[in-house]
Amino acid sequence: MTTPIEDRTPRGDGLSMPAEWEPHQACLIAWPTSEDLWLSFMDQAKDEYAELARAIAAFEPVIMICNPGDAGEVRDRCGAGVDPLEIPIDDSWIRDNGPAFVTDGSGRLAAVHFGFNGWGERYSPYDKDARAPEAIAAHLGVPRYVAPLVLEGGSFSVDGEGTLLTTEQCLLNPNRNPELSREDIEAALRAYLGVETVVWLPHGMAKTSTDGHVDGIAQFVRPGVVALLRPSDEGDPNRPLADENLAALTRARDARGRSFEVLEMTEIAYPPPAGEEHGIAYLNTYLANGAVIAPLAGVAGPDANALELLRGCFPDREVVGVNARVLSYGGGGPHCVTQQVPAT
Repeated sequence: MTTPIEDRTPRGDGLSMPAEWEPHQACLIAWPTSEDLWLSFMDQAKDEYAELARAIAAFEPVIMICNPGDAGEVRDRCGAGVDPLEIPIDDSWIRDNGPAFVTDGSGRLAAVHFGFNGWGERYSPYDKDARAPEAIAAHLGVPRYVAPLVLEGGSFSVDGEGTLLTTEQCLLNPNRNPELSREDIEAALRAYLGVETVVWLPHGMAKTSTDGHVDGIAQFVRPGVVALLRPSDEGDPNRPLADENLAALTRARDARGRSFEVLEMTEIAYPPPAGEEHGIAYLNTYLANGAVIAPLAGVAGPDANALELLRGCFPDREVVGVNARVLSYGGGGPHCVTQQVPAT
């Protein structure tokens, strides 16, 4: 295992988190393991994770983290381009419990190990997931900074130019860091992700098991440009929340002093098995090298419209849809179950 760095910060060492659209050397995913979460949908969940892994592997290498003994199943179901890495885990949402990665643009790469408490002590056990960044950093052979902050990767997005986007609903929830003020949290984000400006949106999705993560409702498309969920159906429960988020974005400025151009994602779908409990948020995408990996609901009209909107957001990338109905049932989408390892 790597020796943790606890007396310095990435920012102090000249490191910061690059934007997701920057080149990757690999993508991390974690194999479904929680019977309590997936219940009778476990086999279908594995099908969707394997489909996602294969889609990403067409653009960049994939490392599939799995419990000891599951490597053979990963190879059989995912195929070439997906390498299993056996690390004890409790669940399969590596975006949230895995490390974030920071670079200096000159060849240095490091992992940032944030605290993880099962989404505000909502789901347990989570002790294996909380330790996973240590084993991942050791496997990659990179130094590991330990941050004094509980933070899930799905709760923020960065533009690579000093701006971080998050929600008040999640980061200010007292079930994460009750002893820290808003100013304390901003200071930790600056120190450990190398950002300058934190832009706060009020809300995540209307129905959420994460206390309102930003992924799925807002995503940096490029510096100064944010795609925002704002359903065209005014009766959708996410619409009034989106209106408040839009107002907050309109008032905000990024680290370079720019106002934001907002591209609206007007589609959302509520297919079974989750139905109204967890909508398919089409902005819950993974930006692979040269591609946008997007969730599909299996509903022809909304799927087609959403893919077209994403092509408009990312005209220089191939947009690839993957089945995500069971992922939605689990509470997330492609972005929630992936973590990019930046190229150096």
